[in-house]
This record gives sequence, C-alpha cells and structure tokens, in this order.
Amino acid sequence: MSTECVRIVVLVCSTRPGALGPVVGEWLIEMIGPRAGELGADLVQVTLGDLDLPFLDEEEHPSSGRYGHEHTRRWSAIVDAADGFIVVTPEYNYGMPATLKNALDYLGREWAWKPMGFVSYGNTSAGTRSVQHAKQVVTTLRLVPLGATVAIRIGDAMDNGRVRPNPAQAGAAVGVLDELVRLAHALRPMREGTGAGVRPGPLPGSYIRPLTPGDAPQVTVLQRCCWVDEALANDTLDIPALGESLEQVGEWLATWHATGLWRDGRLLGMVRARSIGNDWHVGRLGVAPDQRGQGLGRWLLRSAEAGVAPECRRIVLFTGAKSRQNIRLYESEGYQPLPLADDEGTVRLIKAVAS
Repeated sequence: MSTECVRIVVLVCSTRPGALGPVVGEWLIEMIGPRAGELGADLVQVTLGDLDLPFLDEEEHPSSGRYGHEHTRRWSAIVDAADGFIVVTPEYNYGMPATLKNALDYLGREWAWKPMGFVSYGNTSAGTRSVQHAKQVVTTLRLVPLGATVAIRIGDAMDNGRVRPNPAQAGAAVGVLDELVRLAHALRPMREGTGAGVRPGPLPGSYIRPLTPGDAPQVTVLQRCCWVDEALANDTLDIPALGESLEQVGEWLATWHATGLWRDGRLLGMVRARSIGNDWHVGRLGVAPDQRGQGLGRWLLRSAEAGVAPECRRIVLFTGAKSRQNIRLYESEGYQPLPLADDEGTVRLIKAVAS
C-alpha cells in the first residue's frame, strides 16, 4: 500500500433545519477518527448546507471544467483535493436528497476514480434505498461505490439527539473507512491520469505530468535502472544519476522543469530541462529498460525541446563519450557533438533553437 496520505471528505448532505445529518456526521468522525490516524488518512467534514450551492446554474457543461461562479469553483477545489468520500445521507421518498444529486451534477472530472462510501439513516429502511439510488448516479461519474455501508435506523439508534453507542455500528463504520482507504490507494494511478495539468502520452493509457519532489522515490528507482547501461558503456560508476540520494533527487526536482511519462502508476520515462543563460539544458532523459524500442526517448526529448524558454538560443545536453546509442539518437535529432576539453569522458551536444 502507498504511504501517501489519503484525504477523505465526510459529506453531510441534508440541509433541512434541525436535520440529523450533522449529528450523524459528528458520530462518524468520532468512531473512525482513531483508525484514520493509523491509516494515515485525513478526515475533512463538509456540510452541503454550508456551501450555499444553488440548483445547478452553470452555463457550461460540467465536463468542460469551465466554471463561471465562485461557489462552483469552491466546490470544485474541495472535491478535486479529495481522494475519497463518505456520504452521510438521509432517505427522502425512496431516494437520495436533491441536495446530494445537485452537488454531484455540478462537477465532472473532479469525481473520477475516487471511492465513495455511504452512511445512511432513516426509518423503515434505515436509508438504504437512498444509497441504492445514489449508487446509480455516482458510477456514471466514474466514482467507485463501496460494498461496505452503515445503515442507521433512527428509532433504534437515536437518544436525546445523539447516536447511541453501538459497537456493531462503530465496527461497521471502521470497516467502511478501511475499504475506502484501500481502494483510494489502489485507484490513485487512475485518478492521477485525469488530473489537472495531465496530458496524454504516446502509449495507450499513458500520460505525462510535471514531476515534483514528492516523486523522488520513483525517479530515484528509474535513474538507477536506466543509467546502469551508461555505466557499463563508459566503464565508470562515477555517474550522478546512479549515486544520488533520495534527498538529492528531491532537491533537483524542485529546481528543474521535469516531466514524467506514467502508465498505471508506474514511471516509464522522464526528462528534465531548464535555462542557464541563453542555453536550454536538457538532461536525465531515461526510459525504463523494458519499455525501450518504442520511441519513448525521442518523444520525451521532443517534449523537453518544446518547452524551451523564449530567451534561449541553443539546446544543450550531455552524455558519456562512449554512449554510442545515445549519441546516435541525438545526432538524428539534429544535435552536433562537441567534446569537452576538460572532460574526455563526456560529450556535449548542441542544437540551435529554430527561429
């Protein structure tokens, strides 16, 4: 399981004055809070009544992601930042409340590939028909509903405006959280592929996005896989990419424009670039050994070149003097090799920026 923190929104849906929703939400937080700490999950309670969402009033379709109203942008930011949801909902006339349906309808991409659990409450059915109604809708938004639920029968569970202590229901609530966190981790690669700033990659199902210091573990592993061939070709282990610590990788990820090619949560390739004076320096171009031969290195190189800063007149990169395959690739892309007088083991390659 990933060690990354999971952000869970506990969404209280009823907006009726005097509704039980806030009480049930508080009970849920109290029951699952300790377990959330053990699992590394952050719980954030959001009450729909506090958001003041009118009935859907956006001119553009939600799939466009273009929102004209501030209330929509606030709601979008809350949902986008979440990794999963636990919905606390009553049942109104065999279905979910209109407030929940409206909140779901406001957005599109932000919901995709996130798990959603349910805590329902009601009289005859303990709110279970509301959950069944909601599940039909959330799957259309590519949300993934859990099998585990909590159903609270008001007449049996409430005492003086509070939820009575009930070990069975408390255990069921923890079960919802456990399943939600596991699924949130499992779906993370799918979520990442639909995030803001993500662009399609050259392989089916692949995508590229900027690399950040948080990607240092994956980048470190990829570097050590990729630069073994470089070390063998040049008969040296004195290669920065092979010896950098996790902290050192995180440091350069914070200062370079680095791009990663991903598929199903795996980093397949990467490249970094930045301007130094009037030169656009490209480096750390690497593709996982089992993914080579598909043109990914060339594709990543061209992607780095496309981001050249306006003030730059040349693109510069370096490789080992005996890295014949690398040199052939760069020459085929228009680079001219220039040996370094003070470093016979390294070749500098230069390409003029097209005007």
